[in-house]
Amino acid sequence: MLLFPPGGLVAYADESFLEDRERGYYVVATAVIDPAHLDHARQVMLDLRGTRRTGKTHWTEMDRQERKRAATRVAAIEGMHIVAVGTPVPPRRQERARARCLEHLVAELYGYGVSTLVMESRTRDLDQRDIRAVIGARRALPKGTRFAIEHTAGAVEPLLWVADVLAGAVRADRHGEESYRSILAERIYDFDVDTGC
Repeated sequence: MLLFPPGGLVAYADESFLEDRERGYYVVATAVIDPAHLDHARQVMLDLRGTRRTGKTHWTEMDRQERKRAATRVAAIEGMHIVAVGTPVPPRRQERARARCLEHLVAELYGYGVSTLVMESRTRDLDQRDIRAVIGARRALPKGTRFAIEHTAGAVEPLLWVADVLAGAVRADRHGEESYRSILAERIYDFDVDTGC
């Protein structure tokens, strides 16, 4: 159970996916951090990036030790993280799977008091697809509900990197490496989504 005040929370999202006829999946992970701990969470992620010449931390660039450290540091941040895992995801169906995950996430996030979803910007057209998915999902919420989606550059907002760690840990778990997901177990609520692909 979350200890956040109702309403007004912001979720920060990132994704990971695998296109495959039999084993494909799409993960959309959202970090929902206690508002009093946002600056601390940003600093944690900046510290994890260290002196790398990259604009952000990125799970796929970490070795096993760095991934364990990242999962441990994220697990210590006050918050509850909500993750949608959509299946199946056959080749060339990733955007449909993403939209289905977003549609289900909106309802879950709303139930946890989230009113804004921040996602890493991709392209104008792809960002518009995300917006349409959220608008469609918002129609199923109570009349008058305010739920917004925003896009920003990944290098600008370190809280998106928290979601990257979450998505990476859930992805690793799907491939049989459950140690990172286990570290985060008390902080993650994940659920399955039928993508209809």
